[in-house]
Amino acid sequence: MSFLRPFCLTPSLAGPAIAALALLTAAAVEPAYAQAAQQAALSETSKSESAKAENTGPAAPSTGKTEQGSVAAADQANPPPQKSLTDQAIDKVKQVAKSASDVFGRVPCLPPKGSIKSFGPLPHVAGKLAAGEPVVIVAFGSSSTAGFGTSSPEFTYPNRLAAQLHRQYPGADITVINRGRGGEDAPEMIKRLQSEVIDMKPDLVIWQVGTNAVLRNLDPDETAQLVQEGVARIQAAGADLVLVDPQYSPKVTEHQESASRMIKLLGKVAQLRHVGVFPRFEVMRQWHEKQALPIDSFVIADGLHMNDWGYACFAQLLGDDIIRSVGQIKLGVNVPSNVQSYRPM
Repeated sequence: MSFLRPFCLTPSLAGPAIAALALLTAAAVEPAYAQAAQQAALSETSKSESAKAENTGPAAPSTGKTEQGSVAAADQANPPPQKSLTDQAIDKVKQVAKSASDVFGRVPCLPPKGSIKSFGPLPHVAGKLAAGEPVVIVAFGSSSTAGFGTSSPEFTYPNRLAAQLHRQYPGADITVINRGRGGEDAPEMIKRLQSEVIDMKPDLVIWQVGTNAVLRNLDPDETAQLVQEGVARIQAAGADLVLVDPQYSPKVTEHQESASRMIKLLGKVAQLRHVGVFPRFEVMRQWHEKQALPIDSFVIADGLHMNDWGYACFAQLLGDDIIRSVGQIKLGVNVPSNVQSYRPM
């Protein structure tokens, strides 16, 4: 908090003198100015006493309490004017929520239309939430998971998703871990799958994969085989899983044939392993073709990565599906395995 100061404090004034001056001034100025002067006086007095204590050294305690205990007692007697960690976390969630609403205030984030379906239930996440146990979500992927293109780290899709889930489940202990690393695809990700994903003991893994394979002209079949092996390992570790396919952007659509094949193969892996797919390519294509949004309204100038709005809407729609999937479990809805994945193409 900042204060207006009706006069300037000089270093030569001692703490008690400033305090007296503040009390005299209070009668002659408006109440707000008087309060500001008093706060300044108290601050200077505190500094003076602190400096004196440093010069003379603390007196030896006679109660047998440790120095740490004495400090704790002093802190309780004069609590610092700051919020608790819980309040700070709540404020952070509110700030991100406000920033999300500000972004959508310019362009609304609309759900996709047509044949796109929910990716089905997430039993491990739903079970943990129902039992009141902590939920760990790992966002695994490359640069669009890491958040390249955002104006601030809080605008990455994992952070946006965490804020949305905290709003939906305010009493739940939900952690979203960002394991995105730019430039990677399945070959590199498989090498760190154990240490950076499975060892985290996640309840849900959101695996964004395939974009760099398209850009690097990697064999889509080999990529799909690696993804299938990775999915099997994640499932064996007891986690739910959602795959995220490549983004719809100029750099990707330059390789239309390879991109289309990659998307179809990821869908087949999801169907075979009974996991969900978030069809990012189809969702973003709808932004452009059905909502008439210019490409540069959701993709940055490099023609590949999303901007703040793109990440925010992606996270919102992904979060909506997670919440819907958890709700299906709570309501006892029996979703057949053959509709547990999107079918964008």
